[in-house]
Amino acid sequence: MSRPKGQLRLGAFFNPTGHHVASWRHPQAQANAGINFQHYTELARTAERGKFDMVFLADNVGVREANMEALSRSAQYIANFEPITLIAALAAVTSRIGLVCTATTSYNEPFHVARKFASLDHISGGRVGWNLVTSGMAMEAYNFGRDAHYGHAERYDRAREFAEVVVALWDSWDDDAFLRDKESGLFFDPAKMHVLNHKGKHFSVKGPLNIPRPPQGHPVIVQAGTSDDGMDVAARFAEVIFSAHLTLESCQAYFKEIKTRAADKFGRNPDHLKVMPGLSVYVGRTEDEANEKFEYQNSLMHPVVAREILSTVLGGVDLTPYPFDGPLPENLPMSNASQSTFKYVTELAKKDNLSMRQIAQVVAGARAKMVVKGTPKQIADHMEHWYLEEAADGFNVMPPYLPGALDDFVELVIPELQRRGLFRTEYTGRTLREHLGLPRPPSRYQTTARIEAAE
Repeated sequence: MSRPKGQLRLGAFFNPTGHHVASWRHPQAQANAGINFQHYTELARTAERGKFDMVFLADNVGVREANMEALSRSAQYIANFEPITLIAALAAVTSRIGLVCTATTSYNEPFHVARKFASLDHISGGRVGWNLVTSGMAMEAYNFGRDAHYGHAERYDRAREFAEVVVALWDSWDDDAFLRDKESGLFFDPAKMHVLNHKGKHFSVKGPLNIPRPPQGHPVIVQAGTSDDGMDVAARFAEVIFSAHLTLESCQAYFKEIKTRAADKFGRNPDHLKVMPGLSVYVGRTEDEANEKFEYQNSLMHPVVAREILSTVLGGVDLTPYPFDGPLPENLPMSNASQSTFKYVTELAKKDNLSMRQIAQVVAGARAKMVVKGTPKQIADHMEHWYLEEAADGFNVMPPYLPGALDDFVELVIPELQRRGLFRTEYTGRTLREHLGLPRPPSRYQTTARIEAAE
């Protein structure tokens, strides 16, 4: 039984030139987009004009290791702004849209992340979210004094403790701790400062955080875990989940599992987790126009790059010994990167009898996320169906090329969603939590005080 119609949640996920691996070669693309702040300003303002819930920025902490012929033909995560810095700047040129960016738990310290995102939340007036990730690429370890990357289980064990510490640090001060009373000379109420004194397996953090409690209480936590370890982190901490599932059935199963796990294992309200699959859209006023945009963008993809992207999503396996127009090799070793993506790609190749070239085109188009093309009605039909059938609470929209594909979505798809009553026509709140329909969490210390008072 489908659920009643409601409001879709929409993120605008910006890769600098777009999500297609050859987006930087599009005639309308800004080839220097990764370090072009005016470009990002225009994108954020376009998304805000479209009333998106949030802008979303991913990140890696290093240049990925790859075949140099392929790497030198790619613009993705090679030369781009550090996202926390960029989000701070975008906060100053926007007023309503949420701003979410990535910080890895593998190569940061919890105090740094807690302080930076609390600062961003104050700077933006409560519009910030933290995309909690564990670094997936082995080469990132080499930039931080390590000879090898953390194993999959260790990454997530560290991430759990990291997130516990960050969330606890955000409660270092009660909301009304800072009196700033010039007459009495009292700057803050000592009773409303809380020292964490965390000592755990991975971290020892005394606290308190040296910034007041964020406007949202806690910045919104976004996560994309789909392995069992990742789902546990998502079910416990995430409020927005960036799903990579590509079929209705698999996303329905994930939607049900993650919300059930959050409720049964961690006592959370499942409505406080918003599942938002990635969606890369080619929209045209006619089907032919949409198909032309899709075919043209794919024509810009160099086969060497396509092979390398396929290798990357499979965890760095060497595919060069195999014919590109032949099948994917059997019995590939399981990746230490995204296990869900590895499983999807290998199973899709086998199910549809795709050659490596064909499966490479699938994953290179949106880095193994869902690609849909068609008219505004067809795109809206797809989104509405996934919402009603409980496969998604909304979507993280991944324009294949920028700025054109974002302009098309705002001009053509947003009005169709609004016409159906599926999406807002105006912002009704000021914070990202209000946009997403999420409550502001009370401080753990206020909750403890209430419990002690009741006893």
